[in-house]
Amino acid sequence: MLFSINETMGQYSELFMLLAAGTYTVAFVAFAWDLAKSSKTLRAVDLKAAAAAKVPVAVGSAGSEAVPAAGSAEARTAGADMRYAAERRAPARVAVALTILGALIHGAGVVTRALGAGRVPWGNMYEFLTTGAFVAVVVFLLALVRRDLRFLGTFVIGLAVIMLVAASVAYWTPVGHLVPALQSYWLVIHVSIAVLSSALFTLTFAMSALQLVQSHRQKTLEAGGADKLGFMRLVPDALSLENLSYRINTVAFVGWTFTLMFGAIWAEKAWGRFWGWDTKEVWTFVIWVVYAGYLHARATRGWTGTRAAWLSIVGYLCVIFNFTIVNQFFNGLHSYSGL
Repeated sequence: MLFSINETMGQYSELFMLLAAGTYTVAFVAFAWDLAKSSKTLRAVDLKAAAAAKVPVAVGSAGSEAVPAAGSAEARTAGADMRYAAERRAPARVAVALTILGALIHGAGVVTRALGAGRVPWGNMYEFLTTGAFVAVVVFLLALVRRDLRFLGTFVIGLAVIMLVAASVAYWTPVGHLVPALQSYWLVIHVSIAVLSSALFTLTFAMSALQLVQSHRQKTLEAGGADKLGFMRLVPDALSLENLSYRINTVAFVGWTFTLMFGAIWAEKAWGRFWGWDTKEVWTFVIWVVYAGYLHARATRGWTGTRAAWLSIVGYLCVIFNFTIVNQFFNGLHSYSGL
């Protein structure tokens, strides 16, 4: 049974999406402000402590100001347990509050899109992007309840803004009915798990990118070099980032496995076969193989450090390729982009 299209609800949804993007943008600025402000504060504290203790300093290149030598307080990073510290960071608190507000507005946009279409709001690329960005932000906020991951805010919220802008500019699709092949309860099961898994992969992508930066910074400090990335003091050490990313990737990989399995079951019901080497099917399997290789290599082959981070990043790039390039430029049974 097809519900009638409510274009008014669709227009409200687009307004909510615009307001959410604006709120996220301000939150992004606040998160970036927190990194910059905290970096400057921590640097001043370290220099004062070093002067009081008469700690030797190392002179940075190109006549930059003196900084504490490797092994001093400057070489430290945030706590590996990622617990909240006693001091309050006002910009970070503002950023989280704005993110919560943005998520509420964003959620209203997703719900009104669903009401306008009379179905779940992930039937085309526009809806997948807007819903995917919402889930990624919600997962990030839920993670903040247990761990101080506010250092990820700039990257996660930045990606959410990019996704909303891309949805509105490149993939906008008016509210409408699903194509017949998607009118199945398997759409709810298959795509919802794919969206959640992609949201988790987004978090681990940000962590892996930060791991590479932090690893380079730590090596520079150990070699006695100047710390040119002071904002990374708020980020845990590279090993802690790697361990958390690995655990989250494990959960996301299980979700992606179910995405692949349920997609095959849906394909059998829709087209009479479990697997047909359609481009979308192939790339979904490629993503599964890359992350399986990442988990296996790290767990049994000792692929740790930057190699593990790069594998995680490659896996996420495959997710992006599957969603953008495959959906737009490869014809197949899964050509439901709505464009």
